[in-house]
Amino acid sequence: MKKGIFITFEGIEGCGKSTQAKMLKDHLEKIGKQVFLTREPGGPKISETIREVLLSIDNKEMLPQTEVLLYMAARSQHTGEWIIPELQKGKIVISDRYYDSTFAYQGAARKIDGKLIDTIRRYATFGLVPDITFLIDLNEEIGLSRILENKADRLEQESLLFHKKVRDGFLVLAKKEPARFRVLDGNKSIEQIYQAVINIIDKEIE
Repeated sequence: MKKGIFITFEGIEGCGKSTQAKMLKDHLEKIGKQVFLTREPGGPKISETIREVLLSIDNKEMLPQTEVLLYMAARSQHTGEWIIPELQKGKIVISDRYYDSTFAYQGAARKIDGKLIDTIRRYATFGLVPDITFLIDLNEEIGLSRILENKADRLEQESLLFHKKVRDGFLVLAKKEPARFRVLDGNKSIEQIYQAVINIIDKEIE
């Protein structure tokens, strides 16, 4: 049974979610909370190995079906080996991406059926659902402009249209689950976004 709080950060490439996840961890630790920060795809050794396959620019021939199953496989190991045990210890777990990214990237952008993704998602995550999801919304052109071209991974190298579909997919998800999602303006400064995040979190964990 889950005892801790599960917080996730979502958004397109370059939106600043990784920075905000780390800043939130630091804030919570300063006020005496036990925090576990992780990321997707990745985490445990098995999940990190799958991450390398997923993001390598050498694997551009990867089929959407293969992609979604690999993401879910990495997530299943991540959830079972790391996330759930840390929540059971009563910790606040923060994940830089979770299953909403699959609905946006493989669902909205790759056009894989959302119901199919949801069925696999329930199995792969042991039914775990984030308590709070921060979506940092940003125009896809601005987000991609922040990524160094020579360091872009396989998904970051996708077309502008692809990333627009991802962004639109995230916004649809946020409208479907307004009680879980908190949509933040990615055009604001890092400090402004951070203040919005901690204002929300401090109220939630009082």
